Amino acid sequence: MSLSPEHAHSMIDKALGLGVGASRRAYQVRALRFHYHPQRRGAATWVLDGLTFDVEAGEILGIVGPNGSGKTSLLKLLAKVLRPHAGDLALFGRDLGTMPHDEVARTVAFVPQESPQVFSVTVMETVLLGRYPHHQGAMWSAGFGWESAEDVLIAEQAMQATDLTHLASRSVMDLSGGERQRCMMARALAQAPQVLLLDEPTAFLDLQHQMEICAIVRRLKEERGLTVVLVSHDLNLASQYCDRILMLKAGELFRLGSPHDVIDVAVLRAVYGCDVLIDRHPESGMPRVTMPSYISTKTVRDHL
Repeated sequence: MSLSPEHAHSMIDKALGLGVGASRRAYQVRALRFHYHPQRRGAATWVLDGLTFDVEAGEILGIVGPNGSGKTSLLKLLAKVLRPHAGDLALFGRDLGTMPHDEVARTVAFVPQESPQVFSVTVMETVLLGRYPHHQGAMWSAGFGWESAEDVLIAEQAMQATDLTHLASRSVMDLSGGERQRCMMARALAQAPQVLLLDEPTAFLDLQHQMEICAIVRRLKEERGLTVVLVSHDLNLASQYCDRILMLKAGELFRLGSPHDVIDVAVLRAVYGCDVLIDRHPESGMPRVTMPSYISTKTVRDHL
């Protein structure tokens, strides 16, 4: 089934059904603590320690910080892939811990940085899996057999939005890293969530597809009120595309605010231990980070 350009995204937009209650908080996080290993002698080594913040419905929140600061762990807690050891976590006012997984899956779509493929399924079949949470009681079949014409159309539009239509019949195992990442993004769009959680969404993409993914996310936020929480090492991407930025340092919330509040020379020095140049983007006026032209070996040694 082919789609004309003027109808692109229409079924996805209809399925999203967003905008209702946009003033509500998507997440309320209070005193959140998490660690991976069971507590032994002494205090636990907390991966996340005492996080308190809100995610407003309809905003794009960027999560940044050095390696090991707990960014991906926080995203998995928001997706209910992991469970916190202490604190409270609410999704649209409901205790996330007590919500059934299928209900969470109809509300939240999580796109991990890497999605290993075990079965040789096609791109179309993979994207169509995004519709599965909307079919309560549906039995798994390779066909699949539970999908409706609307499901297929939504999946096709998700592939069109991520430039995958020409790869619909190809096995996911034969895709490049960037193509596979776009496939996971398409599956999330087909899921028609109210919240989209993205872990390094542009990590494996070339420049063109980085821009396209960012444009898709921004359009869904602006036109349909989609709430987006994304983890990124790219401070410039976070600055240009996020409404607010949450910066982590060693599992603790170091700074939360607008890009102007967070992308600051003193803040980045305190968190990353290095000096950078910050100016304003010539079009948006948002902070832009640039590496200095020369870094002495002494500076590198001082931070090792």
